[in-house]
Amino acid sequence: MRETYDSPLSKRYASKEMSYLFSEDKKFRTWRKLWVALAETEMELGLCINQKQIDELKAFVEDINYEVAERKEKEIRHDVMSHVYAYGVQCPSAKGIIHLGATSCYVGDNAEIIIINEALELVKSKLLKVIANLREFCIRYKDIPALGYTHLQPAQLITVGKRGTLWLQDLIMDYESLQNLQSRIKLLGVKGTTGTQASFMELFNNDEEKVKELDVRVAKKMGYDNVYMVTGQTYPRKFDYMVISLLSQISQSAYKFSNDLRILQSFKEMEEPFEDKQVGSSAMAYKRNPMRSERMGSLCRFIITNSISPAFTASTQWFERTLDDSANKRIVLSESFLALDGVLNLYINITENLKVYEKVIHSRVNAELPFMATENILMEAVKRGGDRQELHERIRVLSMEAARRVKEEGLDNNLMDLIAADEHFNMSIEEIKSYLSPTNFVGRAPKQVMEFISEEVDPILNNKNVININAEVNI
Repeated sequence: MRETYDSPLSKRYASKEMSYLFSEDKKFRTWRKLWVALAETEMELGLCINQKQIDELKAFVEDINYEVAERKEKEIRHDVMSHVYAYGVQCPSAKGIIHLGATSCYVGDNAEIIIINEALELVKSKLLKVIANLREFCIRYKDIPALGYTHLQPAQLITVGKRGTLWLQDLIMDYESLQNLQSRIKLLGVKGTTGTQASFMELFNNDEEKVKELDVRVAKKMGYDNVYMVTGQTYPRKFDYMVISLLSQISQSAYKFSNDLRILQSFKEMEEPFEDKQVGSSAMAYKRNPMRSERMGSLCRFIITNSISPAFTASTQWFERTLDDSANKRIVLSESFLALDGVLNLYINITENLKVYEKVIHSRVNAELPFMATENILMEAVKRGGDRQELHERIRVLSMEAARRVKEEGLDNNLMDLIAADEHFNMSIEEIKSYLSPTNFVGRAPKQVMEFISEEVDPILNNKNVININAEVNI
Protein backbone atom coordinates (compact mmCIF):
# COMPACT_ATOMS: atom_id res chain seq x y z
CA MET A 1 0.00 0.00 0.00
CA ARG A 2 1.46 3.37 -1.03
CA GLU A 3 -1.43 5.47 0.28
CA THR A 4 -0.50 5.20 3.97
CA TYR A 5 2.61 5.96 5.99
CA ASP A 6 5.12 3.11 6.11
CA SER A 7 7.89 3.47 8.69
CA PRO A 8 11.32 3.64 7.03
CA LEU A 9 12.74 1.97 10.14
CA SER A 10 11.17 -1.36 9.28
CA LYS A 11 11.14 -0.85 5.50
CA ARG A 12 14.64 0.52 4.91
CA TYR A 13 16.91 0.25 7.95
CA ALA A 14 16.20 -2.44 10.56
CA SER A 15 16.68 -6.17 10.07
CA LYS A 16 13.79 -8.62 9.85
CA GLU A 17 14.93 -10.09 13.16
CA MET A 18 14.63 -6.80 15.06
CA SER A 19 11.41 -5.84 13.31
CA TYR A 20 9.85 -9.14 14.31
CA LEU A 21 10.74 -8.66 17.98
CA PHE A 22 8.52 -5.58 18.08
CA SER A 23 5.77 -7.04 15.93
CA GLU A 24 2.27 -7.76 17.16
CA ASP A 25 2.76 -11.45 16.48
CA LYS A 26 5.76 -11.60 18.84
CA LYS A 27 3.86 -9.66 21.50
CA PHE A 28 0.70 -11.76 21.41
CA ARG A 29 2.56 -15.07 21.32
CA THR A 30 4.48 -13.93 24.39
CA TRP A 31 1.18 -13.00 26.07
CA ARG A 32 -0.09 -16.53 25.48
CA LYS A 33 3.10 -18.04 26.90
CA LEU A 34 2.62 -15.89 30.00
CA TRP A 35 -0.99 -17.03 30.35
CA VAL A 36 0.13 -20.64 30.11
CA ALA A 37 2.86 -20.08 32.71
CA LEU A 38 0.35 -18.44 35.07
CA ALA A 39 -2.32 -21.13 34.71
CA GLU A 40 0.17 -23.99 34.97
CA THR A 41 1.74 -22.54 38.12
CA GLU A 42 -1.67 -21.88 39.66
CA MET A 43 -2.50 -25.54 39.01
CA GLU A 44 0.77 -26.70 40.57
CA LEU A 45 0.04 -24.63 43.67
CA GLY A 46 -3.38 -26.18 44.17
CA LEU A 47 -5.99 -24.15 42.31
CA CYS A 48 -8.81 -26.00 40.57
CA ILE A 49 -7.17 -26.20 37.15
CA ASN A 50 -6.50 -29.48 35.33
CA GLN A 51 -3.86 -30.68 32.90
CA LYS A 52 -6.37 -30.93 30.05
CA GLN A 53 -6.94 -27.17 30.30
CA ILE A 54 -3.19 -26.52 30.31
CA ASP A 55 -2.63 -28.77 27.30
CA GLU A 56 -5.42 -26.99 25.45
CA LEU A 57 -3.82 -23.60 26.14
CA LYS A 58 -0.41 -24.86 25.02
CA ALA A 59 -1.87 -26.19 21.77
CA PHE A 60 -2.87 -22.68 20.65
CA VAL A 61 0.09 -20.62 21.87
CA GLU A 62 1.41 -20.17 18.31
CA ASP A 63 -1.96 -20.28 16.52
CA ILE A 64 -3.55 -16.89 17.21
CA ASN A 65 -7.04 -16.17 15.87
CA TYR A 66 -6.39 -12.51 15.12
CA GLU A 67 -9.70 -11.87 13.36
CA VAL A 68 -11.65 -12.82 16.50
CA ALA A 69 -9.46 -10.64 18.72
CA GLU A 70 -9.72 -7.66 16.37
CA ARG A 71 -13.50 -7.87 16.15
CA LYS A 72 -13.77 -8.08 19.93
CA GLU A 73 -11.43 -5.12 20.48
CA LYS A 74 -13.62 -2.92 18.27
CA GLU A 75 -16.51 -3.84 20.55
CA ILE A 76 -14.92 -3.54 24.01
CA ARG A 77 -11.90 -1.28 23.27
CA HIS A 78 -9.49 -3.29 25.42
CA ASP A 79 -6.64 -5.18 23.76
CA VAL A 80 -5.83 -7.59 26.61
CA MET A 81 -9.42 -8.65 27.24
CA SER A 82 -9.95 -9.03 23.50
CA HIS A 83 -7.13 -11.53 23.35
CA VAL A 84 -8.31 -13.29 26.50
CA TYR A 85 -11.64 -13.73 24.73
CA ALA A 86 -10.06 -14.92 21.47
CA TYR A 87 -7.87 -17.42 23.32
CA GLY A 88 -10.96 -18.70 25.11
CA VAL A 89 -12.78 -19.24 21.83
CA GLN A 90 -10.00 -21.62 20.80
CA CYS A 91 -9.74 -23.20 24.27
CA PRO A 92 -13.33 -23.62 25.51
CA SER A 93 -12.46 -25.88 28.44
CA ALA A 94 -9.81 -23.41 29.64
CA LYS A 95 -11.49 -20.09 28.92
CA GLY A 96 -12.62 -19.66 32.52
CA ILE A 97 -9.09 -19.81 33.94
CA ILE A 98 -7.20 -17.66 31.40
CA HIS A 99 -5.72 -14.56 33.06
CA LEU A 100 -6.99 -15.76 36.46
CA GLY A 101 -6.26 -13.16 39.14
CA ALA A 102 -4.13 -11.05 36.80
CA THR A 103 -4.33 -7.50 35.55
CA SER A 104 -3.43 -6.31 32.05
CA CYS A 105 0.11 -5.42 33.02
CA TYR A 106 0.79 -9.04 33.89
CA VAL A 107 0.99 -9.85 30.19
CA GLY A 108 1.76 -6.36 28.90
CA ASP A 109 4.69 -5.49 31.15
CA ASN A 110 6.23 -8.94 31.48
CA ALA A 111 6.11 -9.35 27.70
CA GLU A 112 7.74 -5.97 27.20
CA ILE A 113 10.64 -6.86 29.49
CA ILE A 114 11.11 -10.20 27.73
CA ILE A 115 11.06 -8.57 24.28
CA ILE A 116 13.43 -5.81 25.39
CA ASN A 117 15.87 -8.40 26.71
CA GLU A 118 15.74 -10.35 23.45
CA ALA A 119 16.29 -7.11 21.54
CA LEU A 120 19.29 -6.35 23.74
CA GLU A 121 20.68 -9.78 22.87
CA LEU A 122 20.45 -8.92 19.17
CA VAL A 123 22.09 -5.54 19.83
CA LYS A 124 24.85 -7.30 21.76
CA SER A 125 25.58 -9.76 18.97
CA LYS A 126 25.90 -6.94 16.43
CA LEU A 127 27.93 -4.80 18.81
CA LEU A 128 30.37 -7.70 19.22
CA LYS A 129 30.62 -8.00 15.44
CA VAL A 130 31.57 -4.34 15.12
CA ILE A 131 34.11 -4.77 17.92
CA ALA A 132 35.60 -7.78 16.10
CA ASN A 133 35.78 -5.83 12.82
CA LEU A 134 37.50 -2.86 14.44
CA ARG A 135 39.90 -5.17 16.26
CA GLU A 136 41.16 -6.45 12.89
CA PHE A 137 41.35 -2.90 11.53
CA CYS A 138 43.41 -1.66 14.49
CA ILE A 139 45.89 -4.52 14.25
CA ARG A 140 46.26 -4.19 10.49
CA TYR A 141 47.02 -0.47 10.62
CA LYS A 142 48.74 -0.19 14.01
CA ASP A 143 52.08 0.88 12.47
CA ILE A 144 50.86 3.34 9.82
CA PRO A 145 51.68 6.92 10.93
CA ALA A 146 48.93 9.49 10.43
CA LEU A 147 48.19 13.03 11.43
CA GLY A 148 46.56 13.36 14.81
CA TYR A 149 44.25 16.30 15.41
CA THR A 150 43.26 18.52 18.28
CA HIS A 151 40.70 21.23 17.57
CA LEU A 152 40.63 19.69 14.07
CA GLN A 153 44.10 21.13 13.56
CA PRO A 154 47.15 18.92 12.89
CA ALA A 155 48.84 17.94 16.15
CA GLN A 156 51.30 15.14 16.94
CA LEU A 157 51.35 11.99 14.88
CA ILE A 158 49.32 8.93 15.77
CA THR A 159 48.85 5.72 13.80
CA VAL A 160 45.77 4.73 11.84
CA GLY A 161 45.29 1.75 14.12
CA LYS A 162 45.66 3.85 17.25
CA ARG A 163 42.85 6.12 16.08
CA GLY A 164 40.73 3.02 15.58
CA THR A 165 41.23 2.06 19.23
CA LEU A 166 39.38 5.24 20.24
CA TRP A 167 36.32 4.08 18.31
CA LEU A 168 36.81 0.61 19.73
CA GLN A 169 37.16 1.79 23.32
CA ASP A 170 33.82 3.60 23.14
CA LEU A 171 32.17 0.35 22.07
CA ILE A 172 33.88 -1.62 24.83
CA MET A 173 32.39 0.80 27.36
CA ASP A 174 28.98 0.36 25.72
CA TYR A 175 29.30 -3.42 25.83
CA GLU A 176 30.13 -3.30 29.53
CA SER A 177 27.10 -1.09 30.17
CA LEU A 178 24.90 -3.51 28.21
CA GLN A 179 26.19 -6.49 30.17
CA ASN A 180 25.57 -4.66 33.43
CA LEU A 181 22.01 -3.76 32.45
CA GLN A 182 21.15 -7.27 31.32
CA SER A 183 22.55 -8.78 34.51
CA ARG A 184 19.98 -6.78 36.49
CA ILE A 185 16.87 -7.40 34.36
CA LYS A 186 13.87 -8.64 36.35
CA LEU A 187 10.33 -9.47 35.38
CA LEU A 188 7.35 -7.65 36.83
CA GLY A 189 6.11 -11.01 38.01
CA VAL A 190 2.57 -11.54 39.29
CA LYS A 191 1.68 -8.46 41.30
CA GLY A 192 -1.95 -7.54 40.64
CA THR A 193 -3.71 -4.23 40.24
CA THR A 194 -1.74 -2.07 42.68
CA GLY A 195 1.21 -4.37 43.28
CA THR A 196 -0.10 -5.86 46.56
CA GLN A 197 -1.00 -9.30 45.10
CA ALA A 198 -4.38 -8.98 46.83
CA SER A 199 -6.27 -10.89 44.12
CA PHE A 200 -3.87 -13.81 44.44
CA MET A 201 -4.14 -13.75 48.21
CA GLU A 202 -7.89 -14.22 47.67
CA LEU A 203 -7.35 -17.10 45.23
CA PHE A 204 -4.97 -18.91 47.56
CA ASN A 205 -6.98 -18.28 50.74
CA ASN A 206 -4.40 -15.86 52.16
CA ASP A 207 -1.55 -18.36 51.86
CA GLU A 208 1.32 -15.90 51.50
CA GLU A 209 3.93 -18.55 50.80
CA LYS A 210 1.99 -19.81 47.80
CA VAL A 211 1.52 -16.28 46.47
CA LYS A 212 5.24 -15.61 46.82
CA GLU A 213 5.98 -18.96 45.15
CA LEU A 214 3.62 -18.08 42.30
CA ASP A 215 5.66 -14.95 41.59
CA VAL A 216 8.94 -16.86 41.45
CA ARG A 217 7.72 -19.92 39.53
CA VAL A 218 6.03 -17.95 36.77
CA ALA A 219 9.24 -16.01 36.21
CA LYS A 220 11.30 -19.21 36.05
CA LYS A 221 8.91 -20.74 33.52
CA MET A 222 9.58 -17.67 31.37
CA GLY A 223 13.34 -18.06 31.78
CA TYR A 224 14.01 -15.45 34.46
CA ASP A 225 15.42 -15.87 37.96
CA ASN A 226 14.34 -12.56 39.45
CA VAL A 227 11.23 -10.41 39.82
CA TYR A 228 10.82 -6.96 41.31
CA MET A 229 10.06 -7.35 45.01
CA VAL A 230 7.84 -4.27 45.10
CA THR A 231 5.96 -2.55 42.28
CA GLY A 232 2.78 -0.68 41.59
CA GLN A 233 0.74 -2.13 38.76
CA THR A 234 3.69 -1.80 36.36
CA TYR A 235 7.39 -2.48 36.38
CA PRO A 236 9.37 0.68 37.28
CA ARG A 237 9.38 2.98 34.29
CA LYS A 238 12.93 3.97 35.17
CA PHE A 239 13.88 0.67 33.55
CA ASP A 240 12.78 2.03 30.17
CA TYR A 241 14.95 5.09 30.74
CA MET A 242 17.93 2.83 31.52
CA VAL A 243 17.33 0.88 28.31
CA ILE A 244 17.00 3.91 26.05
CA SER A 245 19.99 5.52 27.75
CA LEU A 246 22.04 2.48 26.81
CA LEU A 247 20.84 2.70 23.21
CA SER A 248 21.78 6.38 23.29
CA GLN A 249 25.27 5.53 24.56
CA ILE A 250 25.86 3.12 21.69
CA SER A 251 24.50 5.73 19.28
CA GLN A 252 26.91 8.33 20.63
CA SER A 253 29.81 5.98 19.90
CA ALA A 254 28.57 5.22 16.40
CA TYR A 255 27.91 8.91 15.73
CA LYS A 256 31.50 9.77 16.73
CA PHE A 257 32.83 7.12 14.35
CA SER A 258 30.62 8.29 11.49
CA ASN A 259 31.70 11.90 11.92
CA ASP A 260 35.39 10.99 12.05
CA LEU A 261 35.04 8.86 8.93
CA ARG A 262 33.22 11.59 7.04
CA ILE A 263 36.06 14.02 7.79
CA LEU A 264 38.70 11.45 6.84
CA GLN A 265 36.85 10.79 3.59
CA SER A 266 36.95 14.53 2.89
CA PHE A 267 40.72 14.35 3.47
CA LYS A 268 40.81 11.35 1.09
CA GLU A 269 42.60 9.32 3.76
CA MET A 270 39.84 6.76 4.31
CA GLU A 271 36.58 5.88 2.64
CA GLU A 272 33.43 3.94 3.39
CA PRO A 273 32.37 1.18 0.95
CA PHE A 274 31.20 2.34 -2.45
CA GLU A 275 29.53 -0.12 -4.82
CA ASP A 276 30.55 -0.45 -8.49
CA LYS A 277 27.27 1.00 -9.75
CA GLN A 278 26.52 3.26 -6.78
CA VAL A 279 25.56 6.86 -7.62
CA GLY A 280 27.08 9.46 -5.31
CA SER A 281 25.25 12.53 -6.58
CA SER A 282 22.40 13.20 -8.98
CA ALA A 283 24.25 16.23 -10.34
CA MET A 284 27.97 15.52 -9.87
CA ALA A 285 28.69 12.09 -11.28
CA TYR A 286 32.26 12.01 -9.98
CA LYS A 287 31.28 12.30 -6.30
CA ARG A 288 31.62 9.53 -3.73
CA ASN A 289 29.54 10.93 -0.91
CA PRO A 290 29.79 9.17 2.50
CA MET A 291 26.12 8.23 2.41
CA ARG A 292 26.30 5.31 4.85
CA SER A 293 28.17 7.30 7.47
CA GLU A 294 25.73 10.15 7.03
CA ARG A 295 22.80 7.76 7.50
CA MET A 296 24.44 6.42 10.65
CA GLY A 297 24.66 9.90 12.08
CA SER A 298 21.09 10.68 11.14
CA LEU A 299 19.70 7.57 12.86
CA CYS A 300 21.95 8.11 15.89
CA ARG A 301 20.59 11.62 16.31
CA PHE A 302 17.06 10.22 16.36
CA ILE A 303 17.94 7.71 19.10
CA ILE A 304 19.84 10.22 21.23
CA THR A 305 16.94 12.67 21.16
CA ASN A 306 14.54 9.83 22.06
CA SER A 307 16.34 9.29 25.35
CA ILE A 308 14.62 12.26 27.00
CA SER A 309 11.12 10.81 26.51
CA PRO A 310 11.31 7.89 28.99
CA ALA A 311 12.80 10.26 31.54
CA PHE A 312 9.56 12.26 31.43
CA THR A 313 7.52 9.05 31.51
CA ALA A 314 9.31 7.81 34.64
CA SER A 315 8.91 11.20 36.27
CA THR A 316 5.18 11.52 35.68
CA GLN A 317 3.82 8.12 36.71
CA TRP A 318 1.11 8.87 39.28
CA PHE A 319 1.19 6.69 42.39
CA GLU A 320 0.69 3.03 41.41
CA ARG A 321 0.25 3.78 37.68
CA THR A 322 -1.24 6.02 35.01
CA LEU A 323 -1.81 5.24 31.34
CA ASP A 324 -0.06 8.19 29.75
CA ASP A 325 3.01 5.99 29.33
CA SER A 326 1.38 3.51 26.96
CA ALA A 327 1.22 5.31 23.61
CA ASN A 328 4.64 6.88 24.23
CA LYS A 329 6.28 3.54 25.06
CA ARG A 330 4.88 1.86 21.96
CA ILE A 331 6.75 4.38 19.83
CA VAL A 332 9.92 5.24 21.74
CA LEU A 333 11.08 1.76 22.74
CA SER A 334 10.37 -0.03 19.48
CA GLU A 335 11.59 2.70 17.16
CA SER A 336 14.78 3.30 19.13
CA PHE A 337 15.65 -0.38 18.89
CA LEU A 338 14.83 -0.51 15.19
CA ALA A 339 16.89 2.61 14.53
CA LEU A 340 19.87 1.27 16.48
CA ASP A 341 19.62 -2.00 14.58
CA GLY A 342 19.95 0.04 11.39
CA VAL A 343 22.94 1.87 12.85
CA LEU A 344 24.71 -1.35 13.79
CA ASN A 345 23.99 -2.89 10.39
CA LEU A 346 25.70 0.10 8.81
CA TYR A 347 28.57 0.01 11.31
CA ILE A 348 29.20 -3.66 10.55
CA ASN A 349 28.99 -3.09 6.81
CA ILE A 350 31.35 -0.12 6.86
CA THR A 351 33.97 -1.68 9.13
CA GLU A 352 34.04 -4.85 7.04
CA ASN A 353 34.94 -2.84 3.94
CA LEU A 354 36.83 0.27 5.08
CA LYS A 355 39.20 1.70 2.49
CA VAL A 356 42.50 3.15 3.73
CA TYR A 357 44.63 5.19 1.33
CA GLU A 358 48.11 4.93 2.79
CA LYS A 359 49.85 7.06 0.17
CA VAL A 360 47.51 9.98 0.79
CA ILE A 361 48.02 9.60 4.53
CA HIS A 362 51.80 9.53 4.04
CA SER A 363 51.69 12.62 1.83
CA ARG A 364 49.65 14.54 4.39
CA VAL A 365 52.03 13.48 7.15
CA ASN A 366 55.05 14.69 5.18
CA ALA A 367 53.44 18.07 4.58
CA GLU A 368 53.16 18.69 8.32
CA LEU A 369 56.12 16.70 9.61
CA PRO A 370 58.68 19.54 9.39
CA PHE A 371 56.72 21.51 11.97
CA MET A 372 56.48 18.48 14.27
CA ALA A 373 60.20 17.75 14.00
CA THR A 374 61.22 21.18 15.26
CA GLU A 375 61.18 20.17 18.94
CA ASN A 376 63.67 17.37 18.31
CA ILE A 377 65.82 19.69 16.20
CA LEU A 378 65.69 22.31 18.94
CA MET A 379 66.92 19.83 21.56
CA GLU A 380 69.80 18.68 19.34
CA ALA A 381 70.85 22.26 18.59
CA VAL A 382 70.91 23.05 22.32
CA LYS A 383 73.13 19.99 22.90
CA ARG A 384 75.54 21.54 20.38
CA GLY A 385 75.81 24.68 22.45
CA GLY A 386 72.88 26.78 21.24
CA ASP A 387 70.71 29.04 23.42
CA ARG A 388 67.30 27.39 23.92
CA GLN A 389 65.27 30.61 24.07
CA GLU A 390 66.99 32.15 21.08
CA LEU A 391 66.60 28.98 19.03
CA HIS A 392 62.93 28.74 19.98
CA GLU A 393 62.35 32.24 18.65
CA ARG A 394 64.25 31.45 15.45
CA ILE A 395 62.07 28.36 14.88
CA ARG A 396 58.94 30.39 15.49
CA VAL A 397 59.96 32.98 12.89
CA LEU A 398 61.03 30.41 10.33
CA SER A 399 57.85 28.35 10.89
CA MET A 400 55.70 31.38 10.22
CA GLU A 401 57.60 32.01 6.99
CA ALA A 402 57.24 28.37 5.86
CA ALA A 403 53.53 28.40 6.70
CA ARG A 404 53.04 31.65 4.76
CA ARG A 405 54.73 30.11 1.73
CA VAL A 406 52.44 27.06 1.91
CA LYS A 407 49.23 29.01 2.45
CA GLU A 408 49.74 32.07 0.29
CA GLU A 409 51.89 30.68 -2.53
CA GLY A 410 50.75 27.06 -2.54
CA LEU A 411 54.33 25.82 -2.40
CA ASP A 412 55.93 22.97 -0.47
CA ASN A 413 56.88 23.25 3.18
CA ASN A 414 60.53 24.37 3.13
CA LEU A 415 61.04 24.74 6.88
CA MET A 416 63.88 22.21 7.00
CA ASP A 417 65.78 24.14 4.31
CA LEU A 418 65.27 27.39 6.23
CA ILE A 419 66.61 25.84 9.44
CA ALA A 420 69.62 24.33 7.65
CA ALA A 421 70.44 27.75 6.19
CA ASP A 422 70.29 29.40 9.63
CA GLU A 423 73.73 29.44 11.25
CA HIS A 424 72.22 29.51 14.76
CA PHE A 425 71.39 25.80 14.46
CA ASN A 426 74.76 24.60 13.17
CA MET A 427 73.15 21.57 11.43
CA SER A 428 73.32 20.32 7.83
CA ILE A 429 70.22 19.52 5.79
CA GLU A 430 71.16 15.82 5.93
CA GLU A 431 71.30 15.90 9.72
CA ILE A 432 67.98 17.72 9.92
CA LYS A 433 66.24 15.31 7.53
CA SER A 434 67.37 12.39 9.69
CA TYR A 435 64.72 13.54 12.17
CA LEU A 436 61.93 13.31 9.61
CA SER A 437 61.03 9.65 9.81
CA PRO A 438 57.33 9.58 10.81
CA THR A 439 57.87 6.51 13.00
CA ASN A 440 59.96 8.69 15.32
CA PHE A 441 56.85 10.70 16.22
CA VAL A 442 54.16 8.13 16.98
CA GLY A 443 55.25 7.43 20.54
CA ARG A 444 53.89 4.16 21.95
CA ALA A 445 50.94 4.06 19.55
CA PRO A 446 51.66 0.62 17.97
CA LYS A 447 52.27 -1.01 21.34
CA GLN A 448 49.25 0.72 22.85
CA VAL A 449 47.11 -0.87 20.15
CA MET A 450 48.31 -4.40 20.90
CA GLU A 451 48.16 -3.96 24.67
CA PHE A 452 44.60 -2.67 24.43
CA ILE A 453 43.55 -5.51 22.13
CA SER A 454 45.14 -8.12 24.37
CA GLU A 455 43.97 -6.81 27.72
CA GLU A 456 40.54 -5.33 27.02
CA VAL A 457 39.19 -6.48 23.67
CA ASP A 458 40.16 -10.13 23.37
CA PRO A 459 38.73 -11.12 26.77
CA ILE A 460 35.34 -9.87 25.55
CA LEU A 461 35.51 -11.60 22.17
CA ASN A 462 36.88 -14.95 23.38
CA ASN A 463 34.44 -17.83 23.00
CA LYS A 464 31.74 -15.64 21.44
CA ASN A 465 30.36 -16.37 17.99
CA VAL A 466 30.48 -13.08 16.10
CA ILE A 467 30.72 -14.45 12.58
CA ASN A 468 27.20 -15.28 11.39
CA ILE A 469 25.49 -11.94 11.88
CA ASN A 470 22.82 -10.70 9.49
CA ALA A 471 23.72 -7.07 8.88
CA GLU A 472 22.56 -6.51 5.34
CA VAL A 473 22.33 -2.91 4.14
CA ASN A 474 19.65 -2.89 1.48
CA ILE A 475 19.52 0.77 0.44
